[in-house]
Amino acid sequence: MDLSSEKRREYVKRILLSRMRILCNNGFYGLLLMHMNFAIDTGCETACTDGRKIYFGPSFLNNLDDDELDFIMMHEVMHCALQHCIRGKDYDQEAFNIACDIVVNSNILESNKGDLKSITLKKYGESMHVAPDGKEGRFYTAEEVYAMLPVKGKKKGASGMMGSGGNGSGNWDDHSKWGTADEDGSLKDEWSKNLLDACEAIEIRDPSNQRGLIPLCADRIIKELRKPQTDWRTILNDFVQEEITDYSFTPPDRRFDESPFFLPDYNEKDETVKDILFMIDTSGSMSDEAITAVYSEIKGAIDQFNGHLQGWLGFFDAEVVEPKPFSSEEEFRIIRPKGGGGTRFDIIFKYVEKHMDTLPASIIIMTDGYADFPKEEEAMEIPVLWLLVTDDVEPPWGKVARIKV
Repeated sequence: MDLSSEKRREYVKRILLSRMRILCNNGFYGLLLMHMNFAIDTGCETACTDGRKIYFGPSFLNNLDDDELDFIMMHEVMHCALQHCIRGKDYDQEAFNIACDIVVNSNILESNKGDLKSITLKKYGESMHVAPDGKEGRFYTAEEVYAMLPVKGKKKGASGMMGSGGNGSGNWDDHSKWGTADEDGSLKDEWSKNLLDACEAIEIRDPSNQRGLIPLCADRIIKELRKPQTDWRTILNDFVQEEITDYSFTPPDRRFDESPFFLPDYNEKDETVKDILFMIDTSGSMSDEAITAVYSEIKGAIDQFNGHLQGWLGFFDAEVVEPKPFSSEEEFRIIRPKGGGGTRFDIIFKYVEKHMDTLPASIIIMTDGYADFPKEEEAMEIPVLWLLVTDDVEPPWGKVARIKV
């Protein structure tokens, strides 16, 4: 099907108007859509996404009214935000597609106050949104819904659904492009950041989320990402007070007399815990979950210190990725993980000695510990805290804290 430039402009205008409507009516989804590109693809029969772009078949788009187009846009971008496009590679693809669609459609339904018309296309009918146990899909992850589906073997290439009723969205949602746009493996980090940005922007409008502006699935993911396991005030009180002399944690802030934590007093002076070098192990032995966990710990430290924490964030495997300075959460969040090779700890201290004009007041190394530890003198008397995601490694020197992954 050949399209004239005039017809393509008409289609693009419809898509952009849809995004504008969604920004006004369902702001969370609209903010996510600002990260998407769009394409008219004559080889696509319906609609699909690869995680970076939403594709529309021209005949399919022609037959959609505005409400239906808005639903399609929200549906596709939620697949991206929930990282469905890069998950489930070892599952039966037909069943996993159904599970993903059930989760997405149920969240959109809730965002539209339970109006079934909001997830219905006149040609295909009402889209699936209920999990096999009878509960709404929004209460589950795609993997949890998948586990309920009657799939033989439940492995890639296994037999398909029994009584599935199609692919989960009435046979219109094409998932064939999933996994095709993540050559450098960056989609996960990009959409984690996009999701966090959208949630935080919405929270400015409604901090309590009482109007249901953030879907349940996104709210759950963000809470998991934001919840640090470490009481950084206690950790850094013990570590910094003992090791770093240019910051005082006394006298305590009397507003928190009932708190179990020992808090520095910001009433009389505005001092900052600064020049801390955070180094995250991004070697091959560190899982995505472990890297997310330690990344969240640093964000938790910044949150707990209310902006009174400054330093650098760097990454290492067999080499050091240049640490970037941060003095606020906003600056921290734009620093993205890099790495994936082997692990060496000694290169951290060699890098500090050779390349950092201002030596760190302390170094916090976040790692699984699976590498040879250097001699303590290589740290040049800089205090070191090892934050380990494992229980079976004991550093021979330095302070140690642990988190669960």
